[in-house]
Amino acid sequence: MTAVILLKELKKFIEEHTKDIILCVRVKKNSGESKERTAQVYTMQLPDKEAETQQIPYILLQFLTGKDEQNEGVSAESECKIRIVVATYSEDGGAGAMDVLNLLTRIRVALLKAGIVGEQFLLKKPLEYIVYPDSSAPYYLGEMLTVWGMPKIEREVELEWQ
Repeated sequence: MTAVILLKELKKFIEEHTKDIILCVRVKKNSGESKERTAQVYTMQLPDKEAETQQIPYILLQFLTGKDEQNEGVSAESECKIRIVVATYSEDGGAGAMDVLNLLTRIRVALLKAGIVGEQFLLKKPLEYIVYPDSSAPYYLGEMLTVWGMPKIEREVELEWQ
């Protein structure tokens, strides 16, 4: 029922829905590494500073903000915002940007179809996403901003002065 659980559930959801998208990987010459793989999904931060380029392609899920609110005469609401960052690599500029758009689109469609993640987290609209137009070749970035309805937490103790 917390943002931590939401991040874990969202990670599983995105891994499941993007597992068949094979993307380019930058490899060192004669390293024997594969030149393609699926995007790895991380929560909150990448493992280290070097991972910003060395782990591409990746999808990074970051908690941004949370809000608990109750207006007069309305039941309590709880929500949080999660940013989904997508990074890809390609020597072909058009292909790199399209890879970002492909991942964002796959995630977008899956989220909108499901409408819920982890049986308790409700996706709210609007769902915003962008592929950055900046020239950062051979790395390409985009992101999606999601808003999630969270299970509300009720006060367990009644205060006498209320």
